[in-house]
Order: sequence, then structure tokens, then C-alpha cells
Amino acid sequence: MKLLLIVWSTICQPVIMVLLFDSPLHSQCARPLSQAVLLCEILFVAGLSFVIGLERTFKFFFQRHKFKATSFFLGGVLVVLIGWPIIGVVLEIYGFFLLFRGFFPVAVGFIRRLPVLGSILNLPGISGFVDKVGESNNMV
Repeated sequence: MKLLLIVWSTICQPVIMVLLFDSPLHSQCARPLSQAVLLCEILFVAGLSFVIGLERTFKFFFQRHKFKATSFFLGGVLVVLIGWPIIGVVLEIYGFFLLFRGFFPVAVGFIRRLPVLGSILNLPGISGFVDKVGESNNMV
């Protein structure tokens, strides 16, 4: 159940963003889609809190060296609440990458060991980018 919240929010966020960029749909239901984006963000933070605990989640987000990343992530949530979901999600994505950049080398190493995905990551156009992401030494 705990990981289900994180997985669900990770899957539903891109789907909602695709719907949000569809202009005919955006003009008719911008507010409900904005609320759905906010719900995905709440599910992600709640799932993270359930998995590692409230205290560790608070310590993770509010470390001194992660202030910029947390500001972008939570600022994006605030911008989504105000009603500008596209700008808010862009800010959140940037904050998310800053927050979790120490985890990317671990994730890339794991995915490279998977049969199909590993061979995709070794394709000529993709391998250079994946190597750059995977060599990050900010394991904080």
C-alpha cells in the first residue's frame, strides 16, 4: 500500500500532463486537471512519508544543502495551487531532479541490468545521456 501511493502518483502525473497540454481539453477542464496534478503530488509526498517515515521525510526535504531543490519543488506545488499547473509542474520537475539526483546513478545501474531496458539504455543516442546522468557523484 505504501509503495502503491508513490507508483500511482508517478504513473498518473505524466498522463495528466499530456491531458493538460491538449488544448481543446485544456480550455474545457483546466481546473479539474490542475486539481488532479495536485492530488498526484500529495500522493507522492504521502507515499514517501509512509515508506521512510514522517521525520525522515522532513529531514530529507529540509536539509541545508537541499534548500534550493525543496524551494523549487514546494514552490511548484504552490504555483499549481494558485492555478498555473504547467508552470508549477515545470518548477516541480526541476526541484525533483535536484532533490533526487543522488539516486539517479543507483537507478541507472539497476535499469542497465534489466534485459530489455538495459539494451535500450546502451543505444548510441541514449547511452551518452544515460552515462552523464549515471556518473553523478552527489550521493547525498
